[in-house]
Amino acid sequence: MRIGLPDVPALERGVSLLGSGGGGDTVTGAALLRNRLAAGHRVALTPVGELGADAQVVPIGVVGATAVFAEKLPSGAEFGAAIAAIERWTARRADALVSIEVGGLNGVLPLVVGGRLGLPVADADLSGRGVPRLNQLSVAAAGKGLTPAALAEPGGQVLVLAEATAAELERTARAFLAGSGGWAVLALAPISAGELPSCAITGSMSSAVSLGRQALSVGERSGAEELAAATGGRVIGLGRVVEVSRRPGPGEHGRTGFARGSATILDHRSRSLLRLEMENEYLFAMRDGEPVASTPDVLAVLDRRTGVPIACDVVRQGVEVTVLQLPAAEFWTDPRRLPVLEPRAFGIDCDPILMEARR
Repeated sequence: MRIGLPDVPALERGVSLLGSGGGGDTVTGAALLRNRLAAGHRVALTPVGELGADAQVVPIGVVGATAVFAEKLPSGAEFGAAIAAIERWTARRADALVSIEVGGLNGVLPLVVGGRLGLPVADADLSGRGVPRLNQLSVAAAGKGLTPAALAEPGGQVLVLAEATAAELERTARAFLAGSGGWAVLALAPISAGELPSCAITGSMSSAVSLGRQALSVGERSGAEELAAATGGRVIGLGRVVEVSRRPGPGEHGRTGFARGSATILDHRSRSLLRLEMENEYLFAMRDGEPVASTPDVLAVLDRRTGVPIACDVVRQGVEVTVLQLPAAEFWTDPRRLPVLEPRAFGIDCDPILMEARR
């Protein structure tokens, strides 16, 4: 699938929706992609089946405080440095790239990098949505290791972690990021293209473009139900944000955890209160205390006037919003993998409430 300038708005809207309120700023990533396309570079998504079975596919993405990304822009060398470190450590040449996360910024950047380095980008990713932790990537859920892994930061430092569990890699990455300006490029152990269907969400990048195109086709003046019908989701809330609270999340071994919080919406239709629990992403929804939707489905909060998704870190009291539930990728509804992203994985004592179960 060739990506041209007219496709960028759809890609940006699609990955923003799939971020489920997280994943980082897509505006900057989309601007970088437009610049690449305007310069005449070819950018395309390659179906996994068109890559040779033995092709070495390197997962890449940006980790850390992606909000800082727009303030401290990449030089471009960070991506090449991380990939080169993996190539040296494994003695295998990268034949293609795959995004670690289709939701948010990482749904756009691999296309920029692929165009710059002349590497094909697989039409797949390792999450199918926005996820907050490395142990929640699909490769980890499928039982594959993430290492060797390389972290490259804007100042030029490159760290290679030869062996580690996903949790150990997470801790090391956080420590590295604390002294590197807030964000870094992460490259993971190569995956053969023949293995990707068993440990990745295939077709997810082109699906994001389609989702964004459907959302944009509705237009700003259409109603919430029309938007839900166009995107294959359902409306779970339509009203004004009346309260936003934020608090530190539970940590481990004395370390600070991810920020937690909640946003409460007064629904104009039913006069009920819809409360969204969040930890980097929107994870769980209750209406008047009764659970109505949850991860791994995507919960997207959109500005009611413009249809633009509102991230967890910028949602504010007084905004008029539409709350959509979008179905999770089939990878995550498999009972073997569901525990990785179900509410209890985030300390919420509730069974998952998915659109699939309502059909």
